[in-house]
Amino acid sequence: MNPLAQNGYRLQEVVLPASIRAFVEARDWGGLDAAIDQETRPQGVLFEEMRRQAAPLGIRFTSIEHIIAIRPALDAAPDELDEDGIWHDDGSRVLAFSLSLTLLPEAIEGGVLEIRPRLSEAATPARVPTPPFGTMIVFQTGLGGYEHKIGAVTRGERIIIAGWCS
Repeated sequence: MNPLAQNGYRLQEVVLPASIRAFVEARDWGGLDAAIDQETRPQGVLFEEMRRQAAPLGIRFTSIEHIIAIRPALDAAPDELDEDGIWHDDGSRVLAFSLSLTLLPEAIEGGVLEIRPRLSEAATPARVPTPPFGTMIVFQTGLGGYEHKIGAVTRGERIIIAGWCS
């Protein structure tokens, strides 16, 4: 069975253009945002990969929104508001993803993505640590019956692209 249908999520390696790694290494967030914007449009590598993931579930979408989420360890940014740890389902979006652009995932502690059936507090959530650069966690939203939360990063810096298909 399809792991996305069975578990609500799946990990998928994505071959990204070399420019994306270069933007991350240079910490050129404007350049990265523009490159990801291109890849989340029709014919872009992320749009087409999400279309492949959605098809077996009968999910169709026309657009992808994204943000760059840079999460340093809490002690490295003590004045930042910590919004981690809140279960949510991404509302009316049909599918979501978390694309790791973290260069040293082995240096990360915390920052675990948890996924569970929506409104099922008794269910043991799946716990997905930050994967290697270029690995995408594709997961179902509330429309598919799932919710998720992200834990605080306690060591290192987690860099991801969060995306939502509508």
